[in-house]
Parts: sequence; C-alpha cells; structure tokens
Amino acid sequence: MSFGRVFLVDDEPDLRASTAQALDLAGFTVQEFPGGDRVADLVSFGFPGIVLTDIRMPGIDGLTLMNRIHEIDREIPVILITGHGDVQLAVRAMREGAHDFVEKPFVASQLAEIASRALEYRRLVLENRVLRASAGQADDVEQRLVGRSNAMIDLRRRIRTLGPTDADVLIVGETGSGKEVAARALHDLSPRARRPFVAIDCASLPAALIESELFGHEAGAFPGAMRPRYGKFEHARGGTVLLDDIGSMPLEVQGKLLRVIQDRAITRLGSNEVYPLDVRFMATSRVLLEAEVAAGRFRADLLYRLNVVTLHVPTLAERREDVALLFLKLLEEAAGRHRRDPPEVPPAMIAALSSRDWPGNVRELRNAADRFALGLGLGLDATGPDRGEAAPPRLADRVAEFERREIEAALAAHRGALRPVYETLGLSRKTLWEKMQKYGIDKAAYGDATESDEG
Repeated sequence: MSFGRVFLVDDEPDLRASTAQALDLAGFTVQEFPGGDRVADLVSFGFPGIVLTDIRMPGIDGLTLMNRIHEIDREIPVILITGHGDVQLAVRAMREGAHDFVEKPFVASQLAEIASRALEYRRLVLENRVLRASAGQADDVEQRLVGRSNAMIDLRRRIRTLGPTDADVLIVGETGSGKEVAARALHDLSPRARRPFVAIDCASLPAALIESELFGHEAGAFPGAMRPRYGKFEHARGGTVLLDDIGSMPLEVQGKLLRVIQDRAITRLGSNEVYPLDVRFMATSRVLLEAEVAAGRFRADLLYRLNVVTLHVPTLAERREDVALLFLKLLEEAAGRHRRDPPEVPPAMIAALSSRDWPGNVRELRNAADRFALGLGLGLDATGPDRGEAAPPRLADRVAEFERREIEAALAAHRGALRPVYETLGLSRKTLWEKMQKYGIDKAAYGDATESDEG
C-alpha cells in the first residue's frame, strides 16, 4: 500500500533507479526527475508529498531547488542526499529549512524511515490546514455564501477543503445561484490568492476574436495585429482562470483549450513558441455538460479534464430555509448602498418569500431586496407578497409540504424500497404507509422494488 508521493531528484541514473526501486518496494509512490528544473512547477500549496533531492547537480542544485519549493510552501518537506564531504553543507541547509538529510551510501530501511516520518509530517500539515479552515479561521466564506441549510454547509466545507489545493474545479448551478462567488472563494483560500483572478465569459467573447483574446497573438498574426499582445491566459499567470459558462465555448476552441489544460502551456497566434502557463483552471456551467456531450456540443475529453472536482451550487428552491436569512442580509447591504435605514420586513412577507421558487436565484432575490430598500416594494407578481393580496401559506401547509418532499426524496434515493426509507426517516412502516396515502405518493413511481426487496 502506498504511503504517499515522493519526488526523487538525482542526476545520476543508476543511483536514481536504485533509490526509486528501494522506495517503491517500501510502499512509496515515486516520481523520478534527472534535474530540478521541472519539480518546482509541479508542487503546490496542497502538494501531498515530499521531495528527496541530491545536493550537487548540474543546473539547479538541491539547495536552490529547496529554496524554490519553500517559496511555494515552506512546509513541504525536502530531504537532501549528501556525499561524505557535504555533511556540513547539509547541516547548514537544515538550519535554513531542510527537513532532513541522508548520507551516501545509505541503506534502504534508513531512507524509508526518514521518508515515512516526512510524509507523516506533511499529512498532519495538510490535515491541520483543513481543520483550521473548517473552523472558519481566516476566511469569510460564511459571509459570502450565506445559509444554514445542509446543502450550503456542505458547499462551504468543500470550498474550505479544496481552496488550499491546486485541483481544477467545475462549478455547476443555475443562473444567479452564486457560481462565481464560489470560484472567488476558492481562489482567495488558495496560495494563488495574491495573484490574478481572471474571469472569462465564454458566452460573450466574439467568435472571430476568441482565440486571440484567450491565447494572445504576435505582430502580424492577422490583419490589424500591429503589435504582440498577451491573451487572458497569460494575464492570469500564477493565479486562477475562471471559464464562465464553459458550455457556450465553440467546439473548435474547446480542442485548443483541452491542450492548454493538459500541458499547462500556450502558443500565441502567429507563433510557434510554446509558453509555460502556471494557472489553476475553474469552469462554471448552468447546464449539464454530460447532456451537452451527448448532443455533440461539448467535447467529452474536455469534460473529463475539467471535472477533477465538481461543486454543485444549490438553487434557492433547494434551500428555502435560507431565503429569509439571505434576504435580510441583502436588504441590509442594499440599504447601505443607497444610504437608507433598512426597512422593517413583516413576518408574513418573509414567509411568502420563503415559499417562492426564485427562478433567478440569488440574483433575483438581490434585485427584490434593492427595490424594497428603495421603498418600491418587492416588484414581484401583481398579487405578490408586497401587495398583500395573497395570503402566505399556513405553517401547517408548509410543514406538510416539507414532509412530502422528504418522503419523495427518500423513496427516490432508495428506488421505491420502503424499509430503508422508514428506517432513514425514523418512522414505523405503518406510519410511512399512512403518510404516503395522505399525500398521494405511489412508491411504484420511484422504482420497481418488491416486498421481498424490502425485507
């Protein structure tokens, strides 16, 4: 079983091969490098491993490599391999931040023990970062993504976990649900937070200029290209690129984007030179990209490359319990922008807001809060809650509607099998049957489970 990742850097092929073999036999996952020029580009703030490097190498030596790695994350363990005459140098390097050193010739068990301790240290570092983030320290995610629903609590937890990593993320959700807010929170929790966050609206880029906008161009690449120009990807170097509404990107550009994400390199229009690209990619979509793939409008290989991790931002209809809290926060913000005191909101209006579907999600709710702060009512339906002509649903009706939705969701999750449903909901079988009859729920609509399936 693998204990973790080890980047092994040594310019001597035989020694590198024998060291890699010893580590592999000890259960480590080893990636070999003949020099240090690429290693610093492959580690990140969330790198789940260690670096084992020879001190004396042509080009980038081990100490220089260690310093470059520690510029990215001071807590990535770097273990130095030293010759007999380099012990004093290694001791000085440990005072400057090296995790440990091993002197040639070394025995495999000694190296495995040192690597194991270093990986355990790294595991604890990453675990503590996640715990600190989950405890709400040093971030304002809860203020940006307001809500007490389970869906929002889980979304914030995942953002705090993923933020410090370098993983590419696909964020899906309906229009106005807060996808870009989630992306910015991920960026601000990452080691790239002080570097650019470049949001690219794929739907609004002119078709004729989209490649030039993204990749840049050299002088003379096309009529009117009088001088070289950086593209948006290069402007984001060291930071994050957000591809907003990725599903609207033309197919022919999708192929070139796939190559950029795979290779982390670009070629400007009119040039053959390849430029390395140090960015983290995020993408948003308001439609199911799997359906777009099936319809031939989106490349399957690009989808697989983008959705290393997928975050779902829930609609307001999926988290009605958050509407009241969110509206009051948006109303306070709107009143501040318009230099007014926040108006009082009647309880009946809050109840009516919570029962509404809000197809425009947070964006629509924010507009309603702006109008209400200006004394213009909510500006919703002609018989909406700001007109007072439609009575809000009674508490009993809202409770019944919640109960019905919970039973239907459980039936769908268990494909119509009753036993796991009443056990999950904490009901007796008889009570579940009675409630299903009360709400007109037919279990056959949720699957083909038989009585024998239910035990």
